[in-house]
Amino acid sequence: MNRVIFLLALLPAVLSGQHSIKGTFSPAGEFEIVLLYKVEPTVSSYVTNTKIEADGHFEFKLDSTITKGMYRLVYALPQEEYNFDIIYNGKEDIELAFNSETGVEFSASRENKLLESYTNSMFMITNSIGSYYRDDNTEKDSLALLSIFKTQRENQNSFEEAAKGTMSSHFIKANSLFIPEKVVDAKTYVQLLKTHYFDHVDFNNAVLQRSKFLTERMLNYVFGMADQSKEEPDAYKDNIVAFVEAMKDAPPAIKKSLFTDLWEQMVDLKMESVANFISENYLMDLAVNLNDQELLRVLILYKDTSIGSDAPDFSFEANEKEKTASQTLSELNGSEHYVLVFWSSTCSHCLEEIPQLHEFSKSLATEKLKVIAIGLEDEPYAWKNLTYEYPNFLHVYGEGKWDNEIGDSYGVTATPTYFILSSDKKIVAKPMDFEELKALFVDND
Repeated sequence: MNRVIFLLALLPAVLSGQHSIKGTFSPAGEFEIVLLYKVEPTVSSYVTNTKIEADGHFEFKLDSTITKGMYRLVYALPQEEYNFDIIYNGKEDIELAFNSETGVEFSASRENKLLESYTNSMFMITNSIGSYYRDDNTEKDSLALLSIFKTQRENQNSFEEAAKGTMSSHFIKANSLFIPEKVVDAKTYVQLLKTHYFDHVDFNNAVLQRSKFLTERMLNYVFGMADQSKEEPDAYKDNIVAFVEAMKDAPPAIKKSLFTDLWEQMVDLKMESVANFISENYLMDLAVNLNDQELLRVLILYKDTSIGSDAPDFSFEANEKEKTASQTLSELNGSEHYVLVFWSSTCSHCLEEIPQLHEFSKSLATEKLKVIAIGLEDEPYAWKNLTYEYPNFLHVYGEGKWDNEIGDSYGVTATPTYFILSSDKKIVAKPMDFEELKALFVDND
């Protein structure tokens, strides 16, 4: 009996030791579910999920298995875009309000409120500095700028003092910017910021590694500190070289993670030369050293299908005007340009664009343009029937659909996908859709 009484006496203490993450998402009704991940240096581990109520409210009950660390809330797809990080120190409840337009605000949690307050304060100060330099009045009192610098220095020091012993202190210290001791012109100020951008960033810091901070710092430097007097690709490459020096002591796994994020950004921006620069000079070696064969495969595939590369060759049994013949892409001749289009009889976008492409190809001489249409299919019957409607195409049956050798060699993950080749089968363009493809030929006429 005494044992039972003792356990019952402990129960309120155990329950009171539990914490929660709760808040609201707005506009209400726009989001249905929120997922909780614990962020590790190179991966995020799924923890749990909860429903977002009709009024936007949600709540996670955190038991003893939820330990101190960095966590990520994911609220929509794609997950890598629709998320935000929070600090959980294992000692306090977290309350927040998220708005899809304005972002997240914390109403409870000293850790998160402190970092939020620091970020907002420094944002206003840097805006003041920007406003000062944007004003081209050379007669302006330089004491105003020195006053802003003084405020910035005092704020940085006071927040670092207030954050001692907290997880937020890692971010506050790492985010410290260079502050001049005297008045400098705008060009000099920007150069000083760039030179000292990573002075307080420790790439071996486990807390920073378990957040978006290092990635965001890298992206802000590469894109935000680019030399405007240079061509964009060259300016980005220069900054990447400088960034490599700044993180030279980082663990290989962290380097690979950061470079992968940067490579993906360049791919999304269609900066192929910069993406391949990252791949060839840094990321491929890291993938090899860390035995990441899948990443290595993706990097090689992207390079092999970049503009200026020789189009991957393939052999096929081609159906053209009811005749079948075995040939290769490299053997085709007689046209100034070739269009490879990967399509499917079950793809609604294809059924809209392929007829337009066929009509357009009919308006040009064969010597000007030839279309090779690769039908990615699970079975040939519907595709075969449709091919008769497009007699101007060279039709190729892509058996296996998403597991087709030709489609795989071009990295095709969606239909329709277009490649424009020169007469010597080099990739010269990769239009997003038929209208972009058509414009390339019309503009060149």
